[in-house]
Amino acid sequence: MPVETLSEVQPITIAKEQPNFVRTPHIKEIIDRALLYINVGFPIHFSSPAGTGKTTLAAYIAANLEQPVILIHGDDEFSTSDLVGGEHGFRRKKTVDNFIHSVLKTDEKVQADWIDNRLTVACKHGFTLLYDEFTRSRPEANNVLLSVLEERLLDLPAARGEDAYLKVHPNFKAIFTSNPEEYAGVYKAQDALKDRMITIKLGHYDRDTEIVITCAKAGVKEKRR
Repeated sequence: MPVETLSEVQPITIAKEQPNFVRTPHIKEIIDRALLYINVGFPIHFSSPAGTGKTTLAAYIAANLEQPVILIHGDDEFSTSDLVGGEHGFRRKKTVDNFIHSVLKTDEKVQADWIDNRLTVACKHGFTLLYDEFTRSRPEANNVLLSVLEERLLDLPAARGEDAYLKVHPNFKAIFTSNPEEYAGVYKAQDALKDRMITIKLGHYDRDTEIVITCAKAGVKEKRR
């Protein structure tokens, strides 16, 4: 009997219409700029201090791309296999041949099961990759992204048992978010990786946007004078 293994990572669906999402001219300008870059093939990167809503903004943009989303949260414990995949469990196959009563033949084979992880699934099927706080992962874990974003090829370990490279699906898109480098638990991203994405730095919004967001969060209506 085969050993139970992990199932392939499943994408999530983010609703395009989000009732609590605030759209003001200032935010619309950011969204339009980000979608312009993504639709011509560039990955985008929202960089800002905590609390500016970059993850919410990234999720909203991912929803507007109208395709499944693979979500990854950066983690200090990540290794390349946590992005690409690895061997999880074994499959055992045994064949018993007793066609001739006096002769017994057996053939037994044990094979490790390879399970694709989030990055491989997104690249193979053409999903949107939303990598939240990617600089919380160690730089060496993110090295695999260099060829994905530049050459549109994903290097695969020989243990996967297929081609050494996976050609990235034409529909694959990537959105990254990060906090400033001086934050605790944040690593400095490689220059080579940052050069492969369009960084949009976010700060505090204009006064009108801040008022609208505050009213939406508090559940009150703005009182106009």
